[in-house]
Amino acid sequence: MTKRLVIALWSWLVVALMPAWAQFEPSARLELPISQNSEELFDVTTLGNKGVLLNVRHGDFYSSAPTKFSFKRYDTNLKQLWATEYKIDSYYEPIRSCRTEHYLYWLLKENSNEKITVLRLNLDDGMIETYKGDLVTQMDIFHFKVLDNIAYLGGYYRSRPVVVSFSFFDLTSKVLPGLYTNHIQLNNIEVDEQRRLVHVMTDATHQRNCEFTVRTYSYEGKLLRTVNLDGNEHSLISGKLLPLNDEESLLVGNYSNDCTPYSQGVYITRIRNAAAMTGETGNNMAITPTEDTRFIDFSELQNFFNYMKPKRQQKLLERLARRKDQGKDTKFRYRLLVHDLVPTDEGLMLLAEVYYPQYRGSAYPYLGSGRSFDRYQEGYRYTHAFLCGFDKKGKLLWDNSISIPDLTSYDLNQMVQVARHGDATILAYPHEGEINAEVIEGGKVVREREKYSLKKLAGNEKVVYSENDQLEAWYDGHFLACGFQKISTDRSLAPPREVFYMNKVVSNLEKLSDSPSSRSDSSENATRKTSGSKQ
Repeated sequence: MTKRLVIALWSWLVVALMPAWAQFEPSARLELPISQNSEELFDVTTLGNKGVLLNVRHGDFYSSAPTKFSFKRYDTNLKQLWATEYKIDSYYEPIRSCRTEHYLYWLLKENSNEKITVLRLNLDDGMIETYKGDLVTQMDIFHFKVLDNIAYLGGYYRSRPVVVSFSFFDLTSKVLPGLYTNHIQLNNIEVDEQRRLVHVMTDATHQRNCEFTVRTYSYEGKLLRTVNLDGNEHSLISGKLLPLNDEESLLVGNYSNDCTPYSQGVYITRIRNAAAMTGETGNNMAITPTEDTRFIDFSELQNFFNYMKPKRQQKLLERLARRKDQGKDTKFRYRLLVHDLVPTDEGLMLLAEVYYPQYRGSAYPYLGSGRSFDRYQEGYRYTHAFLCGFDKKGKLLWDNSISIPDLTSYDLNQMVQVARHGDATILAYPHEGEINAEVIEGGKVVREREKYSLKKLAGNEKVVYSENDQLEAWYDGHFLACGFQKISTDRSLAPPREVFYMNKVVSNLEKLSDSPSSRSDSSENATRKTSGSKQ
């Protein structure tokens, strides 16, 4: 029996508005029994004040592919509004999903050929439409986005990157130009709904020189602009775009110094939008990083190392100071999970989680002479998350961080959620049936991390254990917590029941400014969705 939980987080819903009070109290609760005879994968998508969508993919033990989708939409009090199902043809397999304001999309594909089906679910009434067609060629798909009535599928064919547009009108496909080249990797695909643009980001390595490229296409698939960021000194690992206006956008992400996925710091640069380039359509733009891009090493952030214990942090800061006096640089190597950018009144906020793969080794006899050791990855462990606030010109205004010790996940998910109210930002993440929360104002911590239990049940019931807990910033100061729990009843001989739960969580705390745990961000005091798996 396999149960799996995937939390779908959409960038325009990342920030929930918080009241001036902040405490977490469970409110409405929904429980769904877990099937003991089939495989189930749970997808949860928050819809702001329109409620929440639950998608359960049902399967069986004799096939790895799901047999049907069950969609249910609930209101903000977790009362069901509608339910619908879709039977998946045996030769199709769900590949990727994405969401727009009014629809949820699923991409289904046949493994042995180019045939695809795009399922479109209307979030208002649950009506399902399907669009069937053929790709231009067989390809492995890793990216899926929809803009109006065109789906964009990104992947690889014979180890070369390909992005295909698929029209819902005439069910035809075509390849976007300028991508099918050796030594290029697809990094990200973003769509700009307001300006009807598609941004394809790639990275490439040429003779130890790494190059990050942003190609912008029109809705119809015409290449409008190519922006190359040379990596002679710094190689960009990721890129997130935030349009400032019709003229300019900010490109933000993390970078390394050696063409590896290990980050040295974060960067930010301003680029002109394709719509503002009158007379320059189709031309390449070269950006000189030393002039237009700000690179910020982790050691330059005031609070990046606050997740460490005080003595360890102090020793590290002293070592950094000594090396700086000697004219030496210290190289850091961190893996980052970068969230979508959060717009603010000043500019934007960047949130990223620091993690590392977690491995487990086992020994077994080999050819009767000693033992051989096998090492396999069993998930990811997180250490901390950090935030950076930038103005609209790309200047770093502040930074902060929150420790997330002992937090692991089978899949690499965004665990820390943010909610803003005025100058205050609440950082929250789930762990073993509890919510851990901290309140900051820019570089200051105004309320230290506290824990709030989600294991309280009415009557004589109690939670034996809680697994795969996920948390979402939802709407108007509310969060959504969900996962798997085993619940027992006192003085009952019946075995504990296992459920998938969704909890509406309400914030209701004392005023932040009255918190006795407020402190500054000085170095002396700097001490501190859609997925888990259950087998």
